[in-house]
Amino acid sequence: MSDVPTRELPGASSEARQQALLEVAEAIAQHRDLGELFHELAERLHRVVEFEYLNLILHDPVRNVMRLHILETEKPKKYGPGSEFTVGETPSGWVWETQQPFILDDVEKDETHFPPLLQTLRENGVRSVCSLALTTAQRRLGVMSFGRGTPHKHSETEVAFLQQVARQVAVAVDNALNFESAQAYQRQLARERDRLRVLLEVNNAMISKLDLHALLNAISASLRRVIHHEYTSLALFEPLTHQMRVLALDFPQGKGLIREEMPVPLDGSMTGKAFRTRQPVVLDRTAMEEFESPTSRLMRAEGVRSAVFMPLITHDRALGTLGLASLRDAAFQQDDVDLLVQVAGQVAIAVENALAFQEIAELKNKLAQEKLYLEDEIRSEMNFDEIVGEGASLRAVLKQAETVAPTDSTVLITGETGTGKELIARAIHHLSPRRERTFVKVNCAAIPTGLLESELFGHERGAFTGAIAQRIGRFELAHGGTIFLDEVGDIPLELQPKLLRVLQEQEFERLGSTHTIRVDVRLVAATNRDLAEMVATRTFRSDLYYRLRVFPLLMPPLRERQEDIPALVRYFVEKHARRMNRSVETIPAETLDLLVRYPWPGNIRELENLIERAVIVSPGPVLRVPLSELKSPAEPAGEGLTLRAAERDHILRALEATNWVLAGPRGAAVRLGMKRTTLQSKMRKLGVVRGRAT
Repeated sequence: MSDVPTRELPGASSEARQQALLEVAEAIAQHRDLGELFHELAERLHRVVEFEYLNLILHDPVRNVMRLHILETEKPKKYGPGSEFTVGETPSGWVWETQQPFILDDVEKDETHFPPLLQTLRENGVRSVCSLALTTAQRRLGVMSFGRGTPHKHSETEVAFLQQVARQVAVAVDNALNFESAQAYQRQLARERDRLRVLLEVNNAMISKLDLHALLNAISASLRRVIHHEYTSLALFEPLTHQMRVLALDFPQGKGLIREEMPVPLDGSMTGKAFRTRQPVVLDRTAMEEFESPTSRLMRAEGVRSAVFMPLITHDRALGTLGLASLRDAAFQQDDVDLLVQVAGQVAIAVENALAFQEIAELKNKLAQEKLYLEDEIRSEMNFDEIVGEGASLRAVLKQAETVAPTDSTVLITGETGTGKELIARAIHHLSPRRERTFVKVNCAAIPTGLLESELFGHERGAFTGAIAQRIGRFELAHGGTIFLDEVGDIPLELQPKLLRVLQEQEFERLGSTHTIRVDVRLVAATNRDLAEMVATRTFRSDLYYRLRVFPLLMPPLRERQEDIPALVRYFVEKHARRMNRSVETIPAETLDLLVRYPWPGNIRELENLIERAVIVSPGPVLRVPLSELKSPAEPAGEGLTLRAAERDHILRALEATNWVLAGPRGAAVRLGMKRTTLQSKMRKLGVVRGRAT
């Protein structure tokens, strides 16, 4: 060290230094913040020690470096808090290792083992330095240094005084560091407590909320207390469309560009990357620019500047993603991602449970509706075994039905009303591979136009006035089975495109929903109208007509199946007699002959209604058919006898066979199955007089 004059401050006596030590102790007692402590120390020590620079350099045991924590000076400085120095290359490191003071009286004259230090001191205008170890009984903390802008001869008395100050400061620094560690530990504990509380709240939400929208809102509210974000979304994967869909969204500050039910492609989307890689995807503003899917562009248009997407995985199966986004830059840190990994695990279980519950609820609803439907079907006593007859025309139709039944082709059954189109439709279903699934019937003419769409395709709650609950449509009910659209010609024009789409794509949306539902349904349609003529008059879509008419079946009218009428009569007599607990054993031949010759404009339905009335009015074992109760329709050209003419002819033949004997066991009345007075009344009514041909 060179000899330089010692400059003592006026009044820097032993008493002044003792007073300064007391003030240092007082400052230490009042301050726990190191910055505030050193600022006050500088003010108090200036009274007894001349210096322009006062710094605190602490040792980092993890990285084994000396780090500048505090630099108290009013002069310009090159280095600031946070600067680091290697232990073996700086005086502070030497002081920390040796626990000896480092004294430099004049930078320009003294030599040192640390040449870089001299240049640094010169650059900062420091001419003399005194560095002292800060050490407590438990550990070595670092170094406190005093610097002057002038040369200074540090006396032993002055150095001893500064060492006394350093010992007190060491205790203060140790206390402050311990206090900071305790505070940091408390903050960490509070953060862990808050995060555990979030996990508990998510777990409680899983138990109490099976609706995914309510679940997401609860999770979002819990996460906002520990992770800053404005956007939360839940997207699920749809295997049928091979894309994601935003099922639930909580974005109160959004512009409305991102909406629920929006499809999200796997390629080019942030959520798609998280789903495919099964890893968290953390993105800043720059990284978000790399994704060019429509939803990614909308996210940027919403003002999102950072985002994180977590895959939802349960039982090694990826269900979808949980997404958080912020309008701030770099909003998500690693500890946030670590928490979201745990949250995503719980959400995945909750989503799986909610989907299972939803599936069970929908299945329960479907089964309940199916039960009601089947009970209605049972009450209607319809069964394809009711197809009665052996005529050539019927056998031809049944052969066609047998041919088309094993396929999934659409069948269009045409024919007059009452010819048994529904029975043929049921026969096709029961002969098909879908026989174990539901056969759903819809009479399109019996449902008001405004309700037909809801009946066919279902609706969501609130879709229209009176829609107080979600409803499953008939197409969903028929999934895996057959749907029979009777009177398909009565479907309104505005609904026909949606029906066409179901036929072509096997997909549709419920009323009030944008979510596409895919079904596997075989369609059988029937009508008594001329669809070709309706197409010509533009009251029926041609594309739908040709899509329905893949396999046409024409049901013959009963007048073309005269050979089947006796069997049908006997079948209906037995059916209704059994139901009414009646005993009808005989059907007069003349009555049967008359029924065969009648043209039956109402076809099988008209015949069954007549036989049912006949069973009702027949008191004994002989069937008495009330032919007079039927109103004879206008006789079509070439269609045979009218009912009045047929009945008159029937009575005439019975009279001729009995030689016009009315009463008695061999009389015409017995032969016709009626009383003598009834026969006489009918003869007068029909103008039947012996000897008169007309």
